Amino acid sequence: MNILQYESKIWATADLLRGCGIKESEWPSFMMPFFALVMVESRLVRMMDDEKNEIGEEALSGIPKEDLYELIKDKGQGYNKYIFEKNLTLSDICKNDKSFYNDFDAYLKGFDGETKDLLGVDTGDGEKYLDIRGVITKLKAKDVLLGYTKLWSGIDLMPFNNSEITTLEEHIKRKWADISAETAGEQYTPDDVIALISEIIASKIEESDTLLKIYDCTCGGGNLLFGVEDRINEKFSRLTETYGQDWNDSLYALAKIESRFRPDSKIEHGNTLVDDKFYNEKFDVVIANPPYGVSWKGYQKDINNDKTGRFKFLPSISDGQLLFMQHLVSKLDLSGMGVVVHNGSTLFSGDAGSAESNIRKWLLDSDIVEAVIQLPTDEFFNTGIYTYLWVLNKNKQERHIDKVMLINASEKFKPLKKSKGSKRKEVDEANRLEIVETLTKYEDTDYAKVFDKEYFYFNKQAIMLTNVDEDGNSFESKLKKGKSSEKLTPIKLINGEGDLTEFTITTFDENKYGSLKDAFEQDIKPYIASLDYKEQPLVITTTKAKYWFDTDKETLMKEINGKKELLGCGKIVVKAGFKKVSKTQIERVEITVELTPDYQKDYEIIPYHKDETDNQTAIADFMGKYITRPFEYLENVVGVELNFNKIFYKPEKLRDVVDILGEIEALNEEIKGLEEGLEL
Repeated sequence: MNILQYESKIWATADLLRGCGIKESEWPSFMMPFFALVMVESRLVRMMDDEKNEIGEEALSGIPKEDLYELIKDKGQGYNKYIFEKNLTLSDICKNDKSFYNDFDAYLKGFDGETKDLLGVDTGDGEKYLDIRGVITKLKAKDVLLGYTKLWSGIDLMPFNNSEITTLEEHIKRKWADISAETAGEQYTPDDVIALISEIIASKIEESDTLLKIYDCTCGGGNLLFGVEDRINEKFSRLTETYGQDWNDSLYALAKIESRFRPDSKIEHGNTLVDDKFYNEKFDVVIANPPYGVSWKGYQKDINNDKTGRFKFLPSISDGQLLFMQHLVSKLDLSGMGVVVHNGSTLFSGDAGSAESNIRKWLLDSDIVEAVIQLPTDEFFNTGIYTYLWVLNKNKQERHIDKVMLINASEKFKPLKKSKGSKRKEVDEANRLEIVETLTKYEDTDYAKVFDKEYFYFNKQAIMLTNVDEDGNSFESKLKKGKSSEKLTPIKLINGEGDLTEFTITTFDENKYGSLKDAFEQDIKPYIASLDYKEQPLVITTTKAKYWFDTDKETLMKEINGKKELLGCGKIVVKAGFKKVSKTQIERVEITVELTPDYQKDYEIIPYHKDETDNQTAIADFMGKYITRPFEYLENVVGVELNFNKIFYKPEKLRDVVDILGEIEALNEEIKGLEEGLEL
């Protein structure tokens, strides 16, 4: 019997929610607690049956019921007095309309403490997780609680094992994610992507008698974590142990409930970035699909004060993906590997010297990135963007050392016959195996390239350019040695709007301003700042000469008694400053003018060479070829960017001009025929 037949039955419960006016976006919060309820009940009943079968009919008759119940409790997978001691299930409770409310309340309170906490049975100030009590209150107010519970009680999952129930759970949670991503950037990992991640991991691990520890720092409801574990268990007899943590109350509760029915699984609640519940653990395999573009401003102080040393650099506060990446690297053991799902921003956001670029550089410097795989668009349920798998490996093969492979798998998909939200494509089994084979061979193909890691590095060389006039001269040559400017003592300053002859201002219009400082802030300072020696005539007159800027020749001009002199390219800098009263001076505004060389800071992006001498030579050659003005070297920052478009870009093939002209001629003839028809 295929368990997926229950998928439609479960979604039919939402019809009642729709009928009583509950919005579609709220359905998951009503469905999650009841799905967890029937899931727990089915597993508890099955556990009791398994225990009885293991003991045997004859031996069972000689065991007191209390001892049998203790055996069940000792398993740590949950307990319910109604189910075990009264032999009553949710279906039985729903048969009696008159006693339903009391029986249902007693049934919920009959669970063990942890299950009650996860379901949210008891109201209080603590975590409510699935908050079934809150849901019950709302359904009761709409007078549909009994009907809704009856629908769920008819979903009998008892015949199915843990793996089958997990499969159903994944399908249901996918639909929940499709209609209600509670946090922007949350992405439910599709089954085909989980399968691809599992195949990649399987290609990197070996059969062993040692425990394989798998960790997901943003495990959500556990679909990625448990999905990978199940697929690894299908391929290897090696024992596995899963660890997961999530901050979302309801998804954590689902994952926690699921974990109790697995041989060795630990799920914790909390924010991984500020409260790592597995701070003293290292793992063989790390996996994650952290939220995209989600701000970490709410816990910025905690991360700024983090003492673990896991965060080498702090990325933009608007996106925490690279915080999770750094955390995961810190959780790898000496030979560990991982696969992490990100959007494209982690590949190229941030300029050289930014935290994002520095994190990428640190990852490549550490030689932990083995490959990055671009997945097709329309792969996830609520986004159509490209997504990427970062393959991390601290135990690279010798020929992979200091290398990074890019695999453009954007065309390795099969279209879905029916879209699932934004998901219109899937990486089917044939394509998954091909991608993994390509990664294993680690050789160039038409859609995959292997690079020295330094290929992704680049120099961002800062320089200070000295602007020159049409004759190649700068005002810098007119300055005395050691001086950076020439200060003028003006008696008049004329611009396009009028002139300014007061360069020390001590009075102000008392009807307009409350003080000289107010006049300075509101009027004088903005006016001086608006003066532009290039956009409007700006002539400075001193007792000896006149100065201005000739925009045609791009030079400062000096005139004495009608004789003009070209001073070279430079700037006219006019400033206004407010001076407080002192022992020797009254309160005043001083306007100053000075001539300076025209310097301009610029940046050049230059290919990187890992040999320092070769790198400096490449920078010098670049400058000699492309920079024609005088300049000085400033700081050089090495950035890192992984650009799939640059590497795999295929220009559109242009059509032959003869073909285009032929089509135009044919269209002209067709139009001519139509016009003749209209005339008739």
